[in-house]
Amino acid sequence: MYQSLLAPIHQFLNCTTPTQWIDEAKKPERLPVVLIDHLLCELKAGQSAMFLIRKYAANNQSKQQLLDWFKPYEAFAYKGEGCLNSLKGKSNISKGIIAQSESPYSQELIDKMVLLIKEELHHFYQVLEIMHSRDIEYQHVPAGRYAKGLLKHVRTYEPQTLIDKLIIGAFIEARSCERFAALAPYMDDDIQSFYISLLRSEARHYQDYLSLAQQIAEEDISDRVDYFAQVEAELICSADHEFKFHSGVPTGEAIIPSVLNSGSF
Repeated sequence: MYQSLLAPIHQFLNCTTPTQWIDEAKKPERLPVVLIDHLLCELKAGQSAMFLIRKYAANNQSKQQLLDWFKPYEAFAYKGEGCLNSLKGKSNISKGIIAQSESPYSQELIDKMVLLIKEELHHFYQVLEIMHSRDIEYQHVPAGRYAKGLLKHVRTYEPQTLIDKLIIGAFIEARSCERFAALAPYMDDDIQSFYISLLRSEARHYQDYLSLAQQIAEEDISDRVDYFAQVEAELICSADHEFKFHSGVPTGEAIIPSVLNSGSF
């Protein structure tokens, strides 16, 4: 029922998720880290979009407004402050983000990224609800190699820096979409339904990133997309000593963070 959404994703990515990762991810003992890392991925996706708006598009007042929007989520994730109830309804921003008058691509970047942020922060809350229903206590999980492995290839001069970051954003969203679909059949009914519900927004996010990159480049970006497709596929298909939501093929001794089941939130 969702194959039409996945067809362009599979065409965009150079590989599908290896069966070894799926076999590891579907183990009951892996569920806490799958959910916690997914939670953090939603926050990081929103932060990445926020940083792009602040650097390239928003005026000074809106820059501060964006930082304030993320404060309760970052306090929860990095300081252990807040709870499920305190984050309820925080994903909507009350005022519009105003563009810099001198920025050549402000408004479309703002419009697409603000919508993405709202959705990512709402997904953060939904993952937290699932964790809460299973008495899975949140613990901070260090970032894996995936995003770092992509970002180290970003060019260091503008607008190529921005173009590369947008292309990377497209690959991260596309891979997330592909992994939700791959893992959904092996999950409990509520998680399966949640993952399937995410496919449409994740698929749109990758397309938004890609269209922005093409618009800003004003020239064909196919070669650069192909380059990052190869980098991304290598990260996904090569051995990885850590197990995360975006990790590669787990080794026999794949490290899993110490995530304990507890009723505390």
